Amino acid sequence: MATWNSRGLRGSTLEEFINRTCEQYREKGLALIQKVPTPITPVRIDQQSRHITLAYFDQKSTVDYIGAVQGIPVCFDAKECATDNFPLQNIHEHQVAFMKDFERQQGIAFLILYFSHRNEIYYMTFRQMEVFWERGQKGGRKHFKYSELNPMWFLKATGNVLVPFLEGIQKDLDSREETGK
Repeated sequence: MATWNSRGLRGSTLEEFINRTCEQYREKGLALIQKVPTPITPVRIDQQSRHITLAYFDQKSTVDYIGAVQGIPVCFDAKECATDNFPLQNIHEHQVAFMKDFERQQGIAFLILYFSHRNEIYYMTFRQMEVFWERGQKGGRKHFKYSELNPMWFLKATGNVLVPFLEGIQKDLDSREETGK
């Protein structure tokens, strides 16, 4: 059983940006994406602030977000990285399995990676993630490098849309048509 202990604002900025983007897409009728809550059992609660300070995860979570974009099922996970090397240990085996199954059901699975030290957001298709994952599983590098990423998949904030993942999904769909996958 995994343990959670508050580590400040780790990951909260990216999630807040994605949550705002999801709300904007919902309001415009473009997509309905929801944050998947991680089920926890509180162990220790600070009585003054009423904040949970120690908890156990009830079960393995799947991905951070799930929903539909114009009738297409989508799921994705959001990850932050403070260096140019992204450790594959930050992607869990059960997440890879869920995303693979999701794609088999004609859905689109992907990662949103935020390279905080560069202030850059990357849309990683499941296919690309799977290549890096398999390489690590077969004894290769247990990380991938920023320099290995295809520049066409970096997302640029436009107007009020902070994490324009719909652009990534459109490119993903286009590349599937081109390759027949």
